[in-house]
This record gives sequence, C-alpha cells and structure tokens, in this order.
Amino acid sequence: MSGFGLDYDVQATDGAARRGRLTTAHGVVNTPAFMTVGTAGTVKGLTTDQVKDSGAEIILGNTYHLMLRPGAERVAALGGLHKFMNWPGPILTDSGGFQVMSLEELRKITEEGVTFRSHLDGTPHNLTPERAMEIQELLDADITMALDECTPFPATEKEARESMERSMRWAARCKEAFTRRPGYGLFGIVQGSVYPELRHRSAEALKEIGFDGYAVGGLAVGEGQEAMFEVLDATVPHLPAQRPRYLMGVGKPADIVGAVKRGIDMFDCVLPTRSGRTGQAFTRRATLNILNARHRDDARPLDPDCPCPTCSDYSRAYLHHLFKAKEMLGPILLTRHNLHYYQQIMAGLREAIEAGRLEDFVADFERQAAEGDIPAL
Repeated sequence: MSGFGLDYDVQATDGAARRGRLTTAHGVVNTPAFMTVGTAGTVKGLTTDQVKDSGAEIILGNTYHLMLRPGAERVAALGGLHKFMNWPGPILTDSGGFQVMSLEELRKITEEGVTFRSHLDGTPHNLTPERAMEIQELLDADITMALDECTPFPATEKEARESMERSMRWAARCKEAFTRRPGYGLFGIVQGSVYPELRHRSAEALKEIGFDGYAVGGLAVGEGQEAMFEVLDATVPHLPAQRPRYLMGVGKPADIVGAVKRGIDMFDCVLPTRSGRTGQAFTRRATLNILNARHRDDARPLDPDCPCPTCSDYSRAYLHHLFKAKEMLGPILLTRHNLHYYQQIMAGLREAIEAGRLEDFVADFERQAAEGDIPAL
C-alpha cells in the first residue's frame, strides 16, 4: 500500500470492460466484483466463512441500519465492524442515503442533511454529510460512501436537477470531513435520474472534488434495464479511467453482464440472498422456484455444473422438502448456491476480459438465457 487512499490497477481491458485489482487496508478486491450484502453486519443465514467460500472478497454494510442498531460507537468500542462480525476482508458501507430516502413520511431533507425517525422505535436522528463520514470511520469501512439524496423515480428534470445539485454540495462536505489514511477511500455518487446532461454535470462536479472511486446511484429504482443502460452509456465515459466505478444496487445477472460491458467494475444487490430466502435459485439455464411441485421427486442438483456445496450434496427434492417444511436449512442452502452463482459469473467475466473474449462470454450467456427463463440482455 502506497500513500493515502486506495490503489486501483486496471490490468486488462476488452472494449469498455476492465479487469482490475483494488487494494484496500484489509485486502485485495479483484474486479469486476460483486459485493455480497451484509446490511446489518451479517449476510443473512450464513457465517462469514461460508460467504468467503462463495468467492466473495468484499462485503457491504449499511450506515443507516448500523447507526440505529447496535450503534457505530458501540461497534468501534468492540474493535470495528471487521472484528465485530468476524470478516477480515474489505468492507464497503453504503452511506444510508437510500434507506433514509425510502422512509418518506418519517424524514425531512434540508441543506444541512436529513432528519428522520427510526423505523425501529420512532426515535429522532440527524444524518449530515459530516456525521455519515464519522459513522463510517467508526465502523472502520475500507470504502466509505458519500451521503447523497437518492432521487426517486420518476422525477421531473427540475426535481432531478435540484436533488443532484444538493448531493454534489453534500459530496464536497463529505470530502472535507473524510479522514485520509492508507488503504481507506471515499467514493462519490453520480446522480441525475435518467437525464444525460444532469449525469454529465454530476460526474464533472465529482471529478472536480476528487474521489477514490465513483459510483452511479439512483438506478435500479424502476426505470427498467434499457433506460439503465442508456444512463450508463451517457455517464461512464465521463468517469476517470484510473478509478473504480461502482453501480449501486444492481442487480440481476443480465444487468451485471451488460454493465460490465459498459465499463462498470463493482456491484451490490440483495437479490441473490433475498431470493435464496424465498425459494428462488439462479442457475445457468433457468431461475427456479424450488417450491414448485415439479421439484418434489427430482433427485438432480439445482445445477449439475455448479461446484457449490448445495449442488454437490443436496437434491432439488430435498430442498423442496426443506422449504415446504419451513426448515431454516432450506434458505441457507439456497442462499449459498445463489452467492456461488453470482461469484462464478464475476470470475467468468474477469477471465473473459483478460483473454479478450468478452463478446464470446456474453454470447454464451445469452444463449443459455434463451434456453431457459433467465432474462436476456
């Protein structure tokens, strides 16, 4: 580790896609990377050893949830989030802006920040750019996210512009409040809804401030894949080539593959874990609902080509039984499989970019999607 901040090295490119290595205080993240979501300091149902076994190198925690329970100061007193949850690798913490904005009736936005009432007990709280930086430092996050206003969708151009401009003013305050230290970095967040000119202005404002990485926020909120890709096409060319790029809250496998083609390096989404808890399994050729009766007598694994422990050791029939019996092992096994599936996609993308064969990878992905019921690109 040299100097302050994060080290990011682009090792290979294929079109706009990049294969890189992001070095943090707690280890290396190979990109393109999918960050497993551990909102409240846990990936629901799994131990950190199981998460690591899936191939994950970095996980995501959330400022909003952790500041409310157990409290950032308490986590710091107990040695920081890495020690607290027994995860030695890198951690990125979402600033909490998205969660606060979703409270609607319980929050008020001002130039100073956001005042809101906890969804847990109704207690009042203030979240300012400065406090967001303080909380994430207390948590010991390797990657801190700037506090932004996540613009709702749909939004008029005027609403999106005012929201974006406030986020840019908050971003400058975050940069001022952030403590620079080796292996730790701060990401700015591009906003602007579906308006290309606003996205361009936001990217330019963030570059003027200067960040260790650049996230694209305010997507995967109902605009649809086509509009999301159009925003990326209009935004990514304006982001610094020498810094990592993070598409927040995305997403479905086809969304990830399409975004990597457009130059995105990092992703997070609750989809693989949430789907695992509700009986949905991602495979190469289909998205399966294990609760369906057709799996009741099926001795096959979820995916015969998947090396994960779920596919190696258990049948669809057994998984179907677990969910029907409401046994907790069912969601655990499906979550493990889904995380392995996502990490296999990322490993495949990295290998394809290194070999200059990304188009072949995408074509094969689309072919398999066409043979099953996974949405194509």
